[in-house]
Amino acid sequence: MPSIGPLEIMVVAVVALIVFGPQRLPEIARSIGRALNELKRQADDIRSEFEAGLDITDEPAGPDEPAKPKPEDPGTQEL
Repeated sequence: MPSIGPLEIMVVAVVALIVFGPQRLPEIARSIGRALNELKRQADDIRSEFEAGLDITDEPAGPDEPAKPKPEDPGTQEL
């Protein structure tokens, strides 16, 4: 995937300024920002649902698997 450099960003900004004009450009930029923010929020929600569904816990998976022993506190060990 090609990277976008500062020259390409300036060209896009100038073309957008010419096409939309200086009065509408801030409104369009806000709309695009809100849409991207909502898209990011939805992607994070989907990612968290997948992680919750695939979460591997320390609990035994079934009756055949023994439970893992809990680590002991080093201050309570007998000498």
